[in-house]
Amino acid sequence: MAGPRSDHHVILRVVAKPLIPIIALFALYVHFHGDYSPGGGFQAGVIIVVAVVLYALVFGITPAMRAVPPVFARSLAALGFIIFAGVGVWALVMGGNFLDYDVLFNEEPGGHMGQHYGIIAVEVGVLFAVAGSMLSIFYAFAGRVTEIKDEDW
Repeated sequence: MAGPRSDHHVILRVVAKPLIPIIALFALYVHFHGDYSPGGGFQAGVIIVVAVVLYALVFGITPAMRAVPPVFARSLAALGFIIFAGVGVWALVMGGNFLDYDVLFNEEPGGHMGQHYGIIAVEVGVLFAVAGSMLSIFYAFAGRVTEIKDEDW
């Protein structure tokens, strides 16, 4: 028999607490190894949102919105777009085509610094844009209904 406060989700909470940072760490792995293997900004952004969605499912949407406020998610999406577009405009200003990484640093022919840092900057922009957009969409849908009480299950 349970005590005065019965928490039948205790196993779910205990398992989710260490799992959420591992999911976020895996998102960083996917992002930073996207140059060398399948993955990159889009996949990493979705995986980071999965960590927040898991937190919201286990602990509730209100605590999730306190941990990662909706205004932060929207700002992150906007910043991601600005970074992505900024790299493209930077390439245009330097005399190349949109997202032409070779012209970013006025390198000698054969240099790869523009390619490397340009791709990383674009991938960070995509990561921010996808994570912010997906989390904003989740908050928009999840915040529309009232939470189901444990007794109603």
